[in-house]
Amino acid sequence: MIMKKILWSAVFVCAATIFGGCSDFFEVSTDTALNDKDYISEESEIYSGYIGIMTKMQAIGDKSIYLFELRGEMVEPTTTAPRELYSLYNYDDDLTGNKYADPAGYYEVINACNDYLSKLKKYKESHSINEAHYKALVSSTLRVQAWTFLTMAKIYGEVVWVDKPMTSLRDLSKFKTLQFDEVILACKNMLEIGFDGVDGTYSTSWKEWVDPDTDLADSEYRRWDMMTPPYYALYGELCLWLGKYQKCIDVILDYVNSEYIKTNSTSIIFLRNDMLLGKWSTFWNNETPWDYESASAIMYDYQHDQTNELFKHFDSDTPNKYWLAPSEAGMLRFSDPDFDPLGSLTEDFRMNSTFREYNGKYVICKFRPTSGAVREAYRNDVFVYTYRGADIYLMLAEAFNQLGKREAVDALMNVGVTSYTDEFEVDEDGTLSGTWNGFTPHWTTANAVYYFSDGSVKVSSRKYGDRGLRGVDYTKMGSRIFTNDARENDEELLKEAMLEMSCEGKVYPMMIRMAKRYNDPSIMAKYICEKYAANGNAEAIRAKIMNGDYFIKWDLKTEK
Repeated sequence: MIMKKILWSAVFVCAATIFGGCSDFFEVSTDTALNDKDYISEESEIYSGYIGIMTKMQAIGDKSIYLFELRGEMVEPTTTAPRELYSLYNYDDDLTGNKYADPAGYYEVINACNDYLSKLKKYKESHSINEAHYKALVSSTLRVQAWTFLTMAKIYGEVVWVDKPMTSLRDLSKFKTLQFDEVILACKNMLEIGFDGVDGTYSTSWKEWVDPDTDLADSEYRRWDMMTPPYYALYGELCLWLGKYQKCIDVILDYVNSEYIKTNSTSIIFLRNDMLLGKWSTFWNNETPWDYESASAIMYDYQHDQTNELFKHFDSDTPNKYWLAPSEAGMLRFSDPDFDPLGSLTEDFRMNSTFREYNGKYVICKFRPTSGAVREAYRNDVFVYTYRGADIYLMLAEAFNQLGKREAVDALMNVGVTSYTDEFEVDEDGTLSGTWNGFTPHWTTANAVYYFSDGSVKVSSRKYGDRGLRGVDYTKMGSRIFTNDARENDEELLKEAMLEMSCEGKVYPMMIRMAKRYNDPSIMAKYICEKYAANGNAEAIRAKIMNGDYFIKWDLKTEK
């Protein structure tokens, strides 16, 4: 109970100064000196210090959405949007003073991580500390740091690799600038090599540490673990960028399979079955992330002054500004059978939960649905998924495609692993075993051996098995066609991402990855430039993209 009080006190302090930093721990701004106070002086500060890192993540949680979406295929600024947003939308070269483009907040997260690791190690050298907690905190910090570097690389194309604490962000000039591919490799090495003998694989359990006597559903801490990007998703994405496709599949499926073997529940993480497909419209329509879709998310609570600006930009109700809106070209894709195989439907089942006409305007309603909204217009505390189930499906499908495993891609996108049940081994009793392309039979509705969390082992089955991201047998959508042409298949996956992950800041980086894979930016220009056609500057934007100018240009005034 004492630990709970200490931690909540730290939360309130950090939340009150979220955009300036957590004043007791990380007093960071672009131009002023950082607070180098030796804040870890007792064990409770080991945990509360990590909260300071989370407040830094909250401060930049929505930033990449604006940066990616404005230059991507779906979102455009409204007539009342500030000039800074139009500069991003128009791919301007000179972004000096543009607060959206300024990377300072990302470097503040990096510096907070370096500072925390340094002081945590120093504390450990002179104090007794729970070894499991130490490893989990170090590992979690490494993952936050790697995720931040990766995000910066996707935005800026280069990163100043800061691996030691700074007293001022002017100290960036002391560190080496890494180009995109170098950053991805360095992030992978960071998770593998680690810090002080601890790599990036250890997980946290805040609830068990500080609130073990409270039931899980009632604990205030049950969602804290979700703030840190999980190893399997982050490492899997790094492998995907590096072309290590089998490794990407292995690390993701190792985790997911291990979860599916533990329970035959109809509701379980990521599994796109009848239960989860039927809940798609509610993934954003709750106070907190949808448990079975979320891998990790940055969360906020307006009652504790934790906010972002997603409502301000996307919502049209007062006091919001409605600065960003869906483009006509982007909206039409949801009802275009040539872009989206609709089957017996006339529009994609995700359309009305992505955008809708409201108050005489088309608005992105993903973050605040226009009917039955949980959050009032003034709250601005919507969470931001860093990784969710759709990321897992799409990353696996992309990796399988590059390995020529067309049936696995079809399963993940269209019909589910359940449709490939016959590919597993079966004994005389009808019990399935073995794997198919790395999937276990626990993805299906067939009998398999389950190792339940209570220690029991028995043959059982799951009522609803995997139906795939589109869930064509459930949603009545049509199937995407996958051939032996890997590039054409990638383009189909990209189209699916435009529908599934629209306005989340996920599609544009996927486009970059495919442009780099085939050394051809036309896979980006083809879809992005459609929204510029009505403005008359489509060719100018196309020229920039084809020239490789799809990263934000920001001069950190460092030596290259």
